[in-house]
Amino acid sequence: MKKILYAASALAFMACGSSKDASKENDANADQAAKYAASITAKDLGTHLFIYASDEFEGRNTGEPGQKKAVEYLKTFYMNQGIASAIGGNDYFQEVPAEWLNKNARGGTLKDSENVVAFIKGTEKPDEIVVISAHLDHEGIKDGEIYNGADDDGSGTVALLEIAEAFKMAAEAGKGPKRSILFLHVTGEEKGLLGSKYYTENPLFPLVNTVCDLNIDMVGRIDERHKDDPNYVYLIGSDKLSTELHNISEAVNKKYMNINLDYKYNDEKDPNRFYYRSDHYNFAKNNIPIIFYFNGTHADYHRPTDTPDKINYELLQNRTRLVFHTAWEVANRETRIVADKAVLKEEAEE
Repeated sequence: MKKILYAASALAFMACGSSKDASKENDANADQAAKYAASITAKDLGTHLFIYASDEFEGRNTGEPGQKKAVEYLKTFYMNQGIASAIGGNDYFQEVPAEWLNKNARGGTLKDSENVVAFIKGTEKPDEIVVISAHLDHEGIKDGEIYNGADDDGSGTVALLEIAEAFKMAAEAGKGPKRSILFLHVTGEEKGLLGSKYYTENPLFPLVNTVCDLNIDMVGRIDERHKDDPNYVYLIGSDKLSTELHNISEAVNKKYMNINLDYKYNDEKDPNRFYYRSDHYNFAKNNIPIIFYFNGTHADYHRPTDTPDKINYELLQNRTRLVFHTAWEVANRETRIVADKAVLKEEAEE
C-alpha cells in the first residue's frame, strides 16, 4: 500500500511539475510575443507610409509606373531586412499577366502586374503556411489628381512590413515561428480582388496547407461611428469559417491590446457586404479561415484626399500589433486551427 501511495504521489508531483513547466513555457512565449510586438512603432509606420503614399508613387494604379515603383520599394525592404523571397533568390514578384488580368477585371485595359511575396520558414511545421495579406495598389491618377491611397491600402501595406520585420527579429533571436509565414502583397484589388484571385488560383504553397489569411485593408483612420471612441477596429469574418480562429483573436486582444473589436460589418444582413469586398474573400472561398481588419470608410475613401498626414499612427501601431499577436499565436500553437463551418459564397465586389 505504501508503495502504491508513493507511486501515486510521485505521479501527482510529476503532473504538477509538468503543468508548471507548460505554464512557464506559455508565459515565456507571451513575453517573447510582447517583446517583438513592441518593435512595431508609430514612427516606423509613418516613415514608410509618407514614402509609400507619396505623389512619387502616382496612386499605384495596377500595372502603371507608380505601381512598379511601389513593388520595388517593397522588394527593397524585404531584401534589406534579409527576409527571403517566397519564390527564391532575389525574385519577390509573382507575375500576374495582363492577359489574365484583362480576362478577370471589371473593365478597362490593364498591363502586366505582380504580387510581392516574402517568406519566413517555420521551425517545426514549415509546410503549414500562415498568410498575412494587404493590397499594394490604389486608384492611380484621375482627372490630373493623384489618389495616394494612404489608408486604402497604404496603411495595411506598411503594417505588413512592420509585422514581417518583427517576425524576422524573432527568428534571428532563435524564436522563429513554428509555422511558416507568407507576407503577401497583392495587386489589382481595386480592379476586382485580382491579385488574391490569381494567387489562390496559382498558389506558391498548396492551399490545403494554408492555415489562415489575416488580411489588413484600411487600418489607419477613424470612422464617424467611432469619433468619440477611437480605440477600435472592425473585425470581419473571424467566426465565419473557424470558431477556433475567432476565439484566438478574442483572447489575444484581451491579453495584449484591449482594442474594441467591432463586429458591425460581420453581420450577413449588413448592406455593405464588406466580407465579400477585400482580398481575404478569395481565401475564404477555398475554405481557408480568415480575419479582415478594417477601420471603416470615411470622407476620404477613394478620394485624392486620402493622404498620409490624415493617418492616426498610434491607432495604426496598435492595430498592427494586434495582427502580429494573432499571427504569432496561430503560427506557434501546437495544433493547426480547424475550419469547422461552411463556406459562404457570393460574387466578389469592391
